[in-house]
Amino acid sequence: MRDLLVTVLFCYGAMKAFRHPYVAALLWVWIGLMNPHRLGWGFAYSMPFAMMAVGLLVISMFANPKDVRWPSGGPVRVFILFAVWMGLTTAFAIHREESTYMFLNVLKVMVVTLGVAAVVRTREEILGLVSVIAMSLGYYGAKGGWFTLVTGGAFRVWGPPSTVIEGNNELAVGLIITIPLLYYMVLQADKLLVLPWLEKIGIKWLKRSIVILMLLCAISAIGSHSRGALLAMVAMATMLWWRSKSKLAVGLVVLLLSPALIFFMPDEWSSRMGTIQTYETDQSAMGRINAWTMAINIANNRIFGAGFTTDSALIYQMYAPDPSDVLVAHSIYFQVLGEHGYIGLFLYLLFWFLTYRTAGRLTMVARGRPDLEWVGQLGAMIKVSIVGFAVGGAFLSLAFWDMPYYFMVLLVVTENWVKSYRADEAVAGVTQPVVSNSMGRLKASR
Repeated sequence: MRDLLVTVLFCYGAMKAFRHPYVAALLWVWIGLMNPHRLGWGFAYSMPFAMMAVGLLVISMFANPKDVRWPSGGPVRVFILFAVWMGLTTAFAIHREESTYMFLNVLKVMVVTLGVAAVVRTREEILGLVSVIAMSLGYYGAKGGWFTLVTGGAFRVWGPPSTVIEGNNELAVGLIITIPLLYYMVLQADKLLVLPWLEKIGIKWLKRSIVILMLLCAISAIGSHSRGALLAMVAMATMLWWRSKSKLAVGLVVLLLSPALIFFMPDEWSSRMGTIQTYETDQSAMGRINAWTMAINIANNRIFGAGFTTDSALIYQMYAPDPSDVLVAHSIYFQVLGEHGYIGLFLYLLFWFLTYRTAGRLTMVARGRPDLEWVGQLGAMIKVSIVGFAVGGAFLSLAFWDMPYYFMVLLVVTENWVKSYRADEAVAGVTQPVVSNSMGRLKASR
């Protein structure tokens, strides 16, 4: 039944995608993040939905060139430069064949990410992309959060099989950085009601439903027993508190909920979180330090790094303090450092710095502008998500997971929208008064 449902939904979207590249982009994002076909065990489980979504996007972009506007901006240029540099590091990789295979997969994701940015143009499309991203991950938050509540947190929450977020740690970080996007949906609930089936729910109940989903995502992340996710939650909560206008109220809520949550979780969870302070006695933590030291040794010795494949016995024997403990990097920073050297790490960090700064510009441009309030809110929420990813990703090999790159997409297309909006506003201001309607377009006042 699940296989049939996913196939029907995909086919329905595919029919619309031929005329609307934006729909094809949403199909790719939905399949790539949620992997709904992995929830069934029949014919749909191994169907190449992602490849079909890419094909639909390419065909639709060529068939509807007027709906395509290639993105620009600092993050995009560094993004492309980073891809070029990874091509060079792959050419000089220690395991060239395996690295080439990985590079082509990463390159596909990066190219399609730019394709998504090229077909998202209007305010409604931006909000639609936010919703698809948030709900794709939110599904597992609702499922995992309910499971944690029912079992009292005695079992870890895992992601969909054969996906990037299959592991408990990866899923937890994914859910944590999704929560700010869900909150943005709460702030923009009135715009979501343009969908007929949502109009019956009403703004009040729609907001309540999304808030409940946010809580379930947080509970699911805690139920994953992920230490990295806990640190990411603390970092995000601190940033939210710092930026909040009601610091006292937010602080009291955190102080009241934290002890209740800790009391609810079993002793195993408390013991595992306690190893954050005693990492020297934790075998998993020491294995990561061994992998991080190896990454530094590789970068010191090879300007191009070792290539995409560093978790091999040969490379560990060459560069690791303990050659017998072979692991993946377990850190987005050391992953990039070991694979692509110091130049690769610089480009990666520069990309995120420029992305974060773009979010800051959106919050600044929206100050004192009620018509641009939604822009400032989006920038603020994505800044929180980036902080969560920067902290949680420090303990996971998620450097090339496509979900965080959609933050860049949302920010770049929103900034382009603002530029067009202000340009039209300037022209209209010379000839006639202008007001902004609920759909974010300009119209002359009568």
